[in-house]
Amino acid sequence: MSRSALSYLKAPLWAAELATGAKSFQANPIIGSPALNKRGLHVARIRAAERMADWRRAQMRHLATPEDREAFARDGFVVKKNVLSDGDFAKLREELVEGTFEAREMRQGATVTRFVPLDRALLERLPVTRELVTGPLFQGLLRYMASFNAEPILFLHIVLTDPTRGDQDPQTAVHSDTFQPTAKCWFFMHDIAEDEGPYTYVPGSHRMTPGRIAWEYKKSLTAHADPVVYHARGSFRATLEDLEEMGFPAPVSVAVPANSFVVADTHGFHARAVSTKPTVRFGIYGSLRGSPFAPLTGLDVARLPMMSNRKVAWYVNWLDLRERLGGKKTPLQPAGPMKPMDPVKR
Repeated sequence: MSRSALSYLKAPLWAAELATGAKSFQANPIIGSPALNKRGLHVARIRAAERMADWRRAQMRHLATPEDREAFARDGFVVKKNVLSDGDFAKLREELVEGTFEAREMRQGATVTRFVPLDRALLERLPVTRELVTGPLFQGLLRYMASFNAEPILFLHIVLTDPTRGDQDPQTAVHSDTFQPTAKCWFFMHDIAEDEGPYTYVPGSHRMTPGRIAWEYKKSLTAHADPVVYHARGSFRATLEDLEEMGFPAPVSVAVPANSFVVADTHGFHARAVSTKPTVRFGIYGSLRGSPFAPLTGLDVARLPMMSNRKVAWYVNWLDLRERLGGKKTPLQPAGPMKPMDPVKR
């Protein structure tokens, strides 16, 4: 079959993706069309996604305190310190730091990120962890900021960086994950110092200001052919000059002590700070992203009692199945049983 014939057959699928969270300017020639984006396609999707997220979030105000809603509206992220009592935090560390778990790893330049899926079976063995990640603070803030009353995917999340090995970690470039509001969170198991690759965020960049709209419009005209693959796939990269052009400040460091919880709308610009020495960053990670144009906040089958805490297992199994069927290689490669902060084997 010729390339043009195949494109003709795929055109309805590409068009249908406009109503979903599809973001790649490279993979979808309609999303990446310079002609359509010149007429405002990308900007229209961004504006519509933001309006729908605001609509859903207004129905979920009860999930966050007024103080946290105000911080989110202003900055795009929220920091909560001293989340657990000293006794409960000690019990959490006892459960996790010396535990042995089946892990998966992803290498990006000089950084290896280790993931341990917190599925139903594992959480049954970890009662302190389960109480934290299913509790009202962890779930409420993440769901409110994601604008979906749905179950997130949860992992133990260990970032191991050695600046002497490998290329630059692409996560250290200031970027937006996608065109729609979405939320990620981290509960940190130890202190994160300024020189240990803390999370950084550009305050206020989660909102579609006139400056950001103008920048997004300009970038949408050339993103399909951008040499940076992440940018071409819809995770736009921004320089400090770009941030200034948009009217945003420079990124601020979110270097926090142990027992801190950070939640952020990763539609805003953020990055992992560059580590100047070998570092290990251990936390509990959650991620929640829904359909950008859905008017309803819920309808998540994973919230049913018999389905709860299974979403992460479904996600990992789908990645493995896709690879076995000859599709994209899973970024989360099995690494075997290990303690969370064991040295990288490969």
